[in-house]
Amino acid sequence: MTSLLESEAAPPGKRLLSFILEIRKTILFLGTGIGLGTLGFYFVSPAIFAFVQGHLNQKLAFFTVAEPFLAHVKLALFVTLFLFMPAIVFCFWRAMAKPFALSKTSLASFIFFTCLLFYSGTAFCYFVTLPFGVKFLLGFESEQLQSIISVGKFVSFVTIFVLAFGLIFELPIFMVFASKSGLCPRSTFEKSRRYALLGISIVAALLTPTPDVVNMLLMGGPLYLLYEMGIIILKILRIS
Repeated sequence: MTSLLESEAAPPGKRLLSFILEIRKTILFLGTGIGLGTLGFYFVSPAIFAFVQGHLNQKLAFFTVAEPFLAHVKLALFVTLFLFMPAIVFCFWRAMAKPFALSKTSLASFIFFTCLLFYSGTAFCYFVTLPFGVKFLLGFESEQLQSIISVGKFVSFVTIFVLAFGLIFELPIFMVFASKSGLCPRSTFEKSRRYALLGISIVAALLTPTPDVVNMLLMGGPLYLLYEMGIIILKILRIS
C-alpha cells in the first residue's frame, strides 16, 4: 500500500466531520439496496435455510406463530449484507479517502484487503468455528436432557456469529490504516497487549450471540491472534 498523502495535516475533528458528510451521501443508496435485496432473498430463503440447517445437522422447532417468518427475514437480511459487503466496503473507504487523503492505489488496496479479510473470517467461522462450537455446546445433551432449538434463535446465533467473525477479521487492516495515518503508531500496539487482551475480551462478550465462555473463547482467541498478526504486518511493511 502506498503512503497516505498529507493525512496528518487535518485535525482529527475535521477528518471525522468530513467522513460523516461523505458517508451520508451513500446511506440512502445502501439502505435502498439492502432493503430490496432482503425482499428478493426472502423468496429463496427456504433453500438457503435448508442448506445451513443441513451443514450444522440440527432439528429445529418454533414456539410462536410469527417465528418462522421472522427467521426467514433475518436470514434474507444476512445474505444481503454478506453479498453487499463489497459495496459497503467501497462506500466506507471512499468516504475515508477525502479526510485522510488516500491515494487511488491506497484506496484500492484497502478495499481489496478489507473484502478479503471479511470473507476469510466468515468462511473460517462457517466451516471451522461454528460447527465446533455447536457440537461442543450440544455435547451436554443426554437421555434426561434433550435439546429443542428455536428456529429464530438458531438463525440469530448463526448469522450474528458469522458476521461478527467477518468484522473481527478486519482488525489487521485497520491497524495498518491507523499506523499509516498517524492515528496510532506501531509502538502503541506493541506496548498495549495487556489492554488489547482486555478489550478483546469485552468485544468477544458483546459480539457473541450467547454469553457462554466457550463462544467468547472461540471469538476472542482468533481476535488476539489477528492483533498479533497486525503487528507483524506493520513490521513487514516497515510502518512505524
